[in-house]
Amino acid sequence: MRRVSIYELDPGMIVARAIFDSEERVLLHAGVELNEKYIHGLQKAGVMSVYIRDELFDESDAVSDIISEKTRLKAVRTLKESFKLLEKKHQLNLHAVKNTVDEIIDEIIANPNTLVSLTDIRSFDDYTYAHSVNVGVLSIMSGISLNYERSQLKDLGVGALLHDIGKIKIDKNILNKPDDLSREEFAEIKRHAGLGFDILRKHNVLSLLSAHIAFQHHERWDGQGYPRQLSGEEIHEYARIVAVADVYDALVADRPYRPAYSVTQAISILKRMTGLFLIHSVLKLF
Repeated sequence: MRRVSIYELDPGMIVARAIFDSEERVLLHAGVELNEKYIHGLQKAGVMSVYIRDELFDESDAVSDIISEKTRLKAVRTLKESFKLLEKKHQLNLHAVKNTVDEIIDEIIANPNTLVSLTDIRSFDDYTYAHSVNVGVLSIMSGISLNYERSQLKDLGVGALLHDIGKIKIDKNILNKPDDLSREEFAEIKRHAGLGFDILRKHNVLSLLSAHIAFQHHERWDGQGYPRQLSGEEIHEYARIVAVADVYDALVADRPYRPAYSVTQAISILKRMTGLFLIHSVLKLF
């Protein structure tokens, strides 16, 4: 199978991987033949690329994802419901988030030889939730590589899933703006790190280290990040791990202002960021 931009789809192409929304509803099943109606419906839903069958590729060689589709969809739904609950009732269902992290950890440990694919197709409306799940998966895998204990993996995973929670307090028009941000708009975006920390540190059942992931994941190794301009070892290791996963997944996702970068391109960009934005040891591990 191969990934094709929504604008390059043609009637007659066959969907290779089912496309879901965050409510676990199937938009199109694998094996469906595309027509103009389906293509228009996907565009309207904000889906920007689709995996299609290609006779040049052996479908039996397709890479399996590190977690099941069922677990991924459940994780996305849990995050979406948790964020909505926080917006409406100022409550955060940390029990559900922790259970989700446990399930992800169990699946990764049970499948140690499975390659990472993370080839989900996400709509723009669900980007924040799907992105957070991918960041959580990649961060937990990095923690396993560092021989973290279960408690450490849970703190890392919960913080990774909730690293962008402060964005619920940012104007959605700014968050979803397809054009370049003004200086004032970027300053508003940058507030999400501190806002996220303020939200998470109020919950006693959550490790303060998890809250610091939200606080520190935009700090830079050279001290030019935000919100506190921390540098080097001042940045907690959990936040350094999440920073790499955060940038990587953002690069390989379709965005309103650009198509997704390939894995090779994303890794190349990350390498150029080491020493300034990221630490080399964490990137090498990643």
